[in-house]
Amino acid sequence: MNVSRGIGLLTAVLVFLVDQISKYIVTGTLGLSYPGAQMELLPFFDLRYVENIGVSLGLLEATSDTMRWGLVALTGAIAIGVGIWMWREKKTGDIVALGLVLGGALGNIVDRTRLGFVVDFADLHFGAWRPFLVFNVADAAITIGVVILLVRALFLRDKDTVERPQVENEVNA
Repeated sequence: MNVSRGIGLLTAVLVFLVDQISKYIVTGTLGLSYPGAQMELLPFFDLRYVENIGVSLGLLEATSDTMRWGLVALTGAIAIGVGIWMWREKKTGDIVALGLVLGGALGNIVDRTRLGFVVDFADLHFGAWRPFLVFNVADAAITIGVVILLVRALFLRDKDTVERPQVENEVNA
């Protein structure tokens, strides 16, 4: 295994572990384990327990067991695709970004499989304005990974073309 792939896998494992440990601390140690439970940490950041039965932005809500397992299968398929992409990718920056996405996806898959929903708890707000829905470490890692991939694809493309020396056409008169 090359070093970049190892870094990508390590990134995925670390994201997964930090996600699961943070959820355990919030729901276990701090006791925020029921809808509506919250704790103010800073004037702009609260811990707020939310059971998310959907995916990003509340889309595709799993209101039945069939839909729940369908979401598990869909996100599992996406995680497999990301893993294959990460394994084939050559650029370290992209591999790390894919590791963020993979680790986050696995963290949320474990929640949905084990609990039937994803535990969200991070509530960033400025007064009444909330720029994000309540999220978790996995969601943040997925978002950061996707943004890195987009920025790298749009603005940091590697030059694949090799400059060729110009050949002068000499015309013999």
